[in-house]
Amino acid sequence: MTMTVHVDIVSAEKEIFSGLAEMVFAPAELGEVGISPRHAPLISRLKPGEVRVKVSDKEIYPFYVSGGILEIQPHIITILADTAIRAKDIDEATAIEAKTRAKDIDEATAIEAKTRAEEALADKSGKIDFVTAQAQLQEAVMQLRTLDRFRKRGG
Repeated sequence: MTMTVHVDIVSAEKEIFSGLAEMVFAPAELGEVGISPRHAPLISRLKPGEVRVKVSDKEIYPFYVSGGILEIQPHIITILADTAIRAKDIDEATAIEAKTRAKDIDEATAIEAKTRAEEALADKSGKIDFVTAQAQLQEAVMQLRTLDRFRKRGG
């Protein structure tokens, strides 16, 4: 019998997944981690990206998370995500629109920030918009990447 670990994926809104898995892959802050049953305890921040829950050799469930916390205990894995979406539930049109909007904001803000920086080096208010646009872009790109991988696997 294959060893399993209990996995809970929870967003701020609701529980997304709860069940047994043979393996879990997650985008930890310092790189992707693979977690098997009886893994050593660990707590890490998550980057936006894809979480894959391997239930069996033939079943892998992909999820998009926008960041959060990963807690690993020998018999339970908990992912507390800011936002978590099943890959099959990602709205591709919305993600593409967000990516395009974020790119436009990103470029416009970069040009605007450069101009303001040249005028007054002490003005840092433009940096917040630039960082926000970068975060929105990263989130949209990771959602599309998760959806693309889901489709390539035949989902």
